[in-house]
Amino acid sequence: MDNYLIYKKASNQPKATMDNHFKFTNSVILLPLFFVLTLWFVFWLEIRFDFDFVQNGINPRTFSGLQGIIFSPFIHSNIEHLYNNSLPLLVLLAALQFFYSKQALAVIGYGILVSGILTWIIGRGNYHIGASGLVYVLVSFIFFKGILTKYYRLVALSLAVVVVYGGMVWYVFPKVDETISWEGHLAGLVTGLALSLLYKTSEYKKVPKYDWEHPDFNPNEDKFLQRFDENGNFVNLPKEEPEEEEQPYFSINLPVIYTVLPNKKKESKPES
Repeated sequence: MDNYLIYKKASNQPKATMDNHFKFTNSVILLPLFFVLTLWFVFWLEIRFDFDFVQNGINPRTFSGLQGIIFSPFIHSNIEHLYNNSLPLLVLLAALQFFYSKQALAVIGYGILVSGILTWIIGRGNYHIGASGLVYVLVSFIFFKGILTKYYRLVALSLAVVVVYGGMVWYVFPKVDETISWEGHLAGLVTGLALSLLYKTSEYKKVPKYDWEHPDFNPNEDKFLQRFDENGNFVNLPKEEPEEEEQPYFSINLPVIYTVLPNKKKESKPES
């Protein structure tokens, strides 16, 4: 007969589990929607009032080009360029806010800033515009962070990102497409990796479900495991002899004086 080991659940297991950290809130929808609508509003302003925001993009290694570090993600050359960045941003920003809500704003802010600085340093002498650098930051952060946490839901998210956006990796190399800013893509990829290493997610540690998962678990003290020998065979525990209860006794040094009282009922009984 096969031996089966069934461990009891930990009695002091906390109610919260790792999945409780992932809560759907309005910000999961509002954050990506607000960001993408901002991009479309800026593009509408450019078309409606005949502005030329391209000169506000990143112009590498020039003082005036520093403004593009902040402004370039919101500037797009045409509607196709804007559309191609809008869909990934909606998906990736929603995933970032849902799974990494505590780090979301920092990843977006520092992602734009650091990737813009790197693009300003390594970029070709031309204007670099578009939110694709931020898209690469998000793809890189979500992928590497999920792998580093080793939590199945985040690893699954990382694999999904690879399946959907894995082909983007080719556009971080030069001469693949001369019309795109491969420098901005590379800067975003490196920035996302750095942020995934910088921001710790200790709250995703596995919550112990059974007694044996606790670090202080001692198998020699477990009543269930004591019924198996070193070869895994079931054995009966030796009967424990009941301990003899000690009878309490008291001693006193004071003398005890007894007084005999007559039976008053007998004396008061009337004669017949």
